[in-house]
Parts: sequence; structure tokens; C-alpha cells
Amino acid sequence: MLAFLLKRSRRPRWTRHFPIWFSPFHTCFRHQAQQQWAPVYVQGLCSPAHRKSMQPLADQVAPGKQDHLQHFITDSPWKTEGREQIVADRAQHLLGGRNAVLIIDDTCLSKFGSHSVGVGRQSSGQAGKITNCQCLVSVTLARDEIPIPLRLRLFLPSEWSTDPARCLQAGVPQEHPLGSTKWEIALREIDDLTGSVQFGMVLADAGYGVNAKFRRALTARGLRWSVGTVRTQRVYPAQVHLIPLPKRSRGRPQKHPTPSEDTETIEAVLVREPWRRVMWRQGTKGPLTGTFAAKYVRLADGNANARGQHLPGEGAWVIGEQRARGERKYYLCNLPPETSFDHLVRVTKQRWACELGHRELKQEVGLDHFEGRTWQGLHHHAVLCLVALLFLQWIRLSQLDGFFGESVPAIRREIAGVSPRRSQRLRLYCSCCTALFSGP
Repeated sequence: MLAFLLKRSRRPRWTRHFPIWFSPFHTCFRHQAQQQWAPVYVQGLCSPAHRKSMQPLADQVAPGKQDHLQHFITDSPWKTEGREQIVADRAQHLLGGRNAVLIIDDTCLSKFGSHSVGVGRQSSGQAGKITNCQCLVSVTLARDEIPIPLRLRLFLPSEWSTDPARCLQAGVPQEHPLGSTKWEIALREIDDLTGSVQFGMVLADAGYGVNAKFRRALTARGLRWSVGTVRTQRVYPAQVHLIPLPKRSRGRPQKHPTPSEDTETIEAVLVREPWRRVMWRQGTKGPLTGTFAAKYVRLADGNANARGQHLPGEGAWVIGEQRARGERKYYLCNLPPETSFDHLVRVTKQRWACELGHRELKQEVGLDHFEGRTWQGLHHHAVLCLVALLFLQWIRLSQLDGFFGESVPAIRREIAGVSPRRSQRLRLYCSCCTALFSGP
């Protein structure tokens, strides 16, 4: 939809702004050819081309120069780190602060065949099933429901991580740690972003939240987090304590203490709690509400005793959400015990913004349109997709009337002439802009 608005706007005007905006990225490229083709490729990603694979992209911005763009993406040996740092710095300027959240998730790119780096039979949220795809771990900064994706890192499934020769053939760097889990990749990206962006919470879905090592690593870094989990997650009452070990005059001394309370599943804990209806944000069709329950507990994720029972770990909130069709979702959050119920719900539900970011990356700048097979080519394309979406979000966060030369109501009138699906997306866009520009 952002590219659609650029097409509807006075195109020469936004292209005059682009060189100045892109200049910090321009200086990151050492060679003249790289400096020439980098802005061309990003403008192609921002263009209204239906598909952003190499041929249609080149037809939009560099007719007859497809080979030059192909070489720049797949073969030219430039690093992504400097560009990612500029993306983070600019995202911090636009959205960063204590009210921002950092969202950890993954997004999958459907693929045929077996030669593209990292491709394999994996769970795809987009497809809703196990399918042949590449999986990218994403880190997104969001505030006020506006997302800016900061990092995209390819996850290598076991059939790749256990085959160094295959990885070498696909161009996986030798220094890349094979066998890294998704949560380990996410932690490395969080560490790399420390000091570059400011945020108040880390959010993640159950794919990351069920892992106690991931949660403990976030806590060890002094971070507040809210993550998805499963209904069978076991917890202790908040007042649990360890019974002192008895002294024995004979036999082996007891090594492991015993908790004063038994564990329960969070499903069983929340059944006894009152469920309340909460409005967490205003949507395009009115307020978004749901039914929630919460209880402060101690997580059963400490060291295991002789019986294999996990001892009490850190204190955290368990939160349940009743969906419209009867489905229930569960979350863990390490905010303090005095946190208000409404704040718990609002923070937890902010994770949806990364889904919007993933959708924009794919539908607007063609993240999933890349047809190359190598590690370098994929990550070159991915980082320039981040740059392109950052530019579009910068336009979105600028004064829309002054930039496009037309008002939001005028853009709304354009909605009548597009398909119902795109019309719905444009209404969401205009609603967000109106809320943003009417704020302080």
C-alpha cells in the first residue's frame, strides 16, 4: 500500500527526496559500481512493480541493466553490517524510546527445490503448515502499532547445519556458527542492537517463549519481556519457598531441596482466576477487545532436583486470552507484581505489529521475490528490503499532506478505484496516519 501511494503521488517529487535520504547508505559502499546500483535497487524495491524479482525490478528502474543488478546482489562482496547499523539508528530516531517494543519472530519464504540456502521442510506461519521454505529470524522495533524491521537472519535447519560441505557450496560464511537455534540467533541480534535502539520490552511468540534458556538470557540482560507459551507450562504459587534440607546422622546427605508447594499448569491456575474483558487498542473498525485472566506466580524452570522436578525460578505473570472461537492463548511476562492488569494486556498484544511488518516486507518491497540460492545474495536482498521499507515508513511518519501534495481525505477517495483487498489495506494505512498526525 505504501508503494501504491508513491505511485499515486507526484513521482518526481519523492524521487528528488530519495538521494538525500539515501546518502548515509551510499557512503557505506566502497566501490563506484556498488554506489551506483545500490540506490537503483532500493528504488526498484519501492516501485509499484507487481513482482520485485530481478527482471521486473530492472524493467522499472534500469531497463536493459538486469545483469548489473544481478551482479550487485549475488556476486559483489559487500557486507551488510554497516547498512543494518544505519537502519537501526534511523529507526531509533523515528520510533525508539521507553514506549517502544522489540519483537522477536520469524518469517518464512516459500521455496521449491533443495538448492537454495537454508531451504527445508519447516513450519511456516504464512502457509499454516509444514512446507518447503527458508526461515528468517526477524527483529522488529515497533511503537504505536508502527513497525520497522531491523534485522533478518537466515536460520539453518539440521539438514544444513550438519552438512558443512553443503553450506560451503551455498556460500554460508565459515565464521557463521552452524547449529544455532532460532533463539540463539535472536539473542545475538539483541546484543548487537544494544546501545543502538531504546525499547521498554522484548516480545516473542511461543516458538521462543517456551524456551526457559531464552527467557533467562533476556532476564540476565536486564530486559523486561512478554512471550507466548503453552498451556502445559508448569508454575508454582508466588509464595513458594524451599524447605531446608534435614540433617542426617546416617546415610548420604540430601543434595536437592524440596519446594513447599506443588506445581500446576498455567491452564489450571487461570481456571480459578476471574476473566475480564479488556480493550487493548482502537482498530480500524472500532475498539479491539478480548477476555483475559492473569496471575503472578513463580515459573518452574529452575534446576531439576533428584526427582526430575524443576525448582522455582523467577517470578512472572501468566496471562490467558480467550479468543472469539473458544481458543485460548497463554503468555508469560516478567513485569513487576504491581503492574496493572490493563497494562499487561496492552503490552502483550503489541506483538501483532511484527506481523504487519512482515506483510509489508513481502507485499510492498518483495522480500519473498528473491530467486537466488546463495547466502550472500539472500542477505544482500534482505538488508536492502529493510532499507526500502524504512524509506517507506519514513514517508509514512512524515507530514503526509506536505510530502504528497494531497490530503488524507484525497487518498481515501482513491480507495474506491482499487480491489476490495487492497482497499482494506489502504483504509488501515489511512486510519493509522490519521491517528498518528492527530496526536501530540
